[in-house]
Amino acid sequence: MKFEDLVKAAKDSRTPLHKVVSDWYMMNTGNDPKAAEETAKELVREMLGSYHSRLDRPEKSLTGWVGDNDAKARSHVPEFLSPLVFLGVSIALSMSEHNASMGKIVACPTAGACGVVPGALLSLHLNRSIDLDILGNALLVSGAVGERIRRRASISGAMSGCQAEVGTATAMASVAIVYATHPEDYSALENAPALALKSLLGLVCDPVGGFVEIPCVKRNAFGVSIAFTAAELALAGIKSAIPFEEVADSLGRVGRRLPEELKETARGGIAITPTAKKMVADFLGGEHNA
Repeated sequence: MKFEDLVKAAKDSRTPLHKVVSDWYMMNTGNDPKAAEETAKELVREMLGSYHSRLDRPEKSLTGWVGDNDAKARSHVPEFLSPLVFLGVSIALSMSEHNASMGKIVACPTAGACGVVPGALLSLHLNRSIDLDILGNALLVSGAVGERIRRRASISGAMSGCQAEVGTATAMASVAIVYATHPEDYSALENAPALALKSLLGLVCDPVGGFVEIPCVKRNAFGVSIAFTAAELALAGIKSAIPFEEVADSLGRVGRRLPEELKETARGGIAITPTAKKMVADFLGGEHNA
């Protein structure tokens, strides 16, 4: 079933979308749908636990390139973004830097994009006091978006570039935001992930030195802001001219045309800039001299 079909089934049957999604998982895996719902709720609690762990024990990455961006964001009073969105940005930085410093995270859908969905969900919990169980249901719905992209294209940066990782996470986060706040706005549920994913088509995977740090950490932060923008536009009644599933197909086509230099090899994009090369050389030189 297409994601749009799942939304239509929920609307026609007057069944909550997360219930339709859990039944869909059962048809695909044979697993108990209630177990899927409980797992989603547990994953949200794991996200919150990881966030608190990061706050309690902030550490820099092995390279030292990232690790203090989230603290800077937390100490900043946003001038342009709303407190909700900027909190999401801050949480995304925290989760991504927690990953870079070998902390426990929820890969959502991947470790490289682990900050986007938690940034969206946890900011709704901390700023809007939305219950974690409701956010678990939203995570389950977002998982359907991620699964449809995986089936039609890829969620791997090595296969399709960062559009497949942060792009997918942003689409997932956008629908999670809508479902957590307006679970029966079926048009917004269909359009938010399409709007979000379209905005990141073509994004390359060019990690400096091959480490999931630069530009990965900050891309997670931007992913959250795009997810909130897509959700807001969809809730305003703005529709994507191209349906979500067709956007996912486009991601696959674009990914197949990207050269391997732009697919997680650190041989293209910003990874081969003079500054990036010097950073890698300095790190490796220091490591060899240690």
